[in-house]
Amino acid sequence: MGRNALWDRVRVVIDDTVVLASLVLLAWPVTDPGHPGGLAGRIMPLLAALCLGLAVLLLDTRRGQLRLLTMAAALTVVVIREVTGGLPAGGIWLVLLVAAGGVLRQFLGPRIDPDRNRQQTLLAQQAFRDPLTGLGNRRMFVEYAEEVIAEPSRTRTAVIVVDLDGLKDVNEVLGHAAGDDLLRAAADRLAVNVRANDTVARLDGDEFVVLLPGLEDEHAAVAVAERVLTELHRPLQVGGVALSIRASAGVAIAEHGGGGLDGVLRRADQALIRAKRDGGGVARRFDPVLFAQAEQRRIAEQDLLRGLEAGEFEVHYQPIVDLDNGGITVGVEALVRWRHPEKGLMPPAVFLELAEQLGQVPKLGGWVLEEACRQAMDWQHRFPGFEMNVNLSASQLSNPRLVDDVREVLRRTGLPPHDLVLELTESVALTDLVESARVLTALKELGVRIALDDFGTGFSSLSHLSTLPVDVVKIDRSFVQAMPETGGASVAEAVLHIARTFNLSPVAEGVEDAGQAERLKDLGAGRAQGYHFARPMPAVGVTELLDKQTAEVVVHIES
Repeated sequence: MGRNALWDRVRVVIDDTVVLASLVLLAWPVTDPGHPGGLAGRIMPLLAALCLGLAVLLLDTRRGQLRLLTMAAALTVVVIREVTGGLPAGGIWLVLLVAAGGVLRQFLGPRIDPDRNRQQTLLAQQAFRDPLTGLGNRRMFVEYAEEVIAEPSRTRTAVIVVDLDGLKDVNEVLGHAAGDDLLRAAADRLAVNVRANDTVARLDGDEFVVLLPGLEDEHAAVAVAERVLTELHRPLQVGGVALSIRASAGVAIAEHGGGGLDGVLRRADQALIRAKRDGGGVARRFDPVLFAQAEQRRIAEQDLLRGLEAGEFEVHYQPIVDLDNGGITVGVEALVRWRHPEKGLMPPAVFLELAEQLGQVPKLGGWVLEEACRQAMDWQHRFPGFEMNVNLSASQLSNPRLVDDVREVLRRTGLPPHDLVLELTESVALTDLVESARVLTALKELGVRIALDDFGTGFSSLSHLSTLPVDVVKIDRSFVQAMPETGGASVAEAVLHIARTFNLSPVAEGVEDAGQAERLKDLGAGRAQGYHFARPMPAVGVTELLDKQTAEVVVHIES
């Protein structure tokens, strides 16, 4: 328990004692059986209970009533003395108790009044004051709010986090001086539109926070947040100019076992994020379902970053075979995998989108490229001309250092550029057709080849094939699966015809059975990959496969 919280408990005990003693003393003239006009002693317990009940009801509003009751008790003593000529022995002790309590309360009052003196004391110290707005700063808010939230109460405490949506634009257009004026004006609006016992502080930048103790329910907190936003949305005077900006607010209620102040602030921040996602300019309550989803994402992000740091990612390779040469493996496609310590081997569909959102794909993709090229050189020592296909993501293609990075990888590993095939999907290539053509042309000048993956599934046209410097088209697995078993036209056949028209090398993906392989061979596909030939595997598996195929060729020649 903090020192301020201990003083608060002392204050509560003193206040309760003085209130109860004052009420009993007030009731004394009509409860003392020896007093003229007094009632019988049999109703004394009832009146005592009434006094106790009133004292309990006055606990949350004791400051004003305490002085009133102390003064009334003293006046009652004077009246009794005048009427009876004396004071009952029990009354003497009550008067002494009231007097002692009043003196002690007067002595301790400036140090233990939480709703007035503690806030004022903190704000009086420069370390707790925001120099720009004059409000309390984060340190002041945390110190005060932690004690308020920890204090047992029959009411609820809420936190509102308010963020100004347009401050960045004001700083950029009108300058930071105008932005500072805007923050001061917003702080003034906040301070005058909350209750007297609420606390307003500036957390950082354009973010403010309001502590609302003594609430009956969450709806009251939302009402305060909406009122605050309504006032903030009215034009603010900044340097003689009326500016209108929007603000968003997140509301959360402090809960027992809810992680204290850190927990309620995190929930309020989550509600604020939801308000911004809903377009901004609104107040939103904390939603436990959305919070759980956000927590899951946060954990997944931390796990992914940890895995990258721990080196848990590895490269697997799926063979690409020559259909016209008996299905001999002539190259592989490099595919990244995550060997999670608890979840096992995870495919890219599980983590690649998250890695892209975290901005980690350029780093991860660069590592895959170097690992794949280094491994390709190991195979080329025994199988000259062995090809390596590596995928490029949208973020990699937009990386201004991509061409230099590829050049450096080829230099460090020694892989012949012609044996490196860089794959990208239609959707990635067509995001910015002009820029894609420029970057791919620069890569082609290094000597590498370019493959258009999932061809036919996007929005490409024949004109795009003439614009982009493409060497290979990969027929999407959906077209391969849709081929008729015997004869008949198919999209796969049309794509193969387009490839031959533009002098491009075709590779069919997703081949799952011998019938599809044979049909593609008849159509002149040339090369293919899929589970029918081999699943993605570690490098050692590809080496074993190549050794096996070499042995079979030797046996076939000798026989």
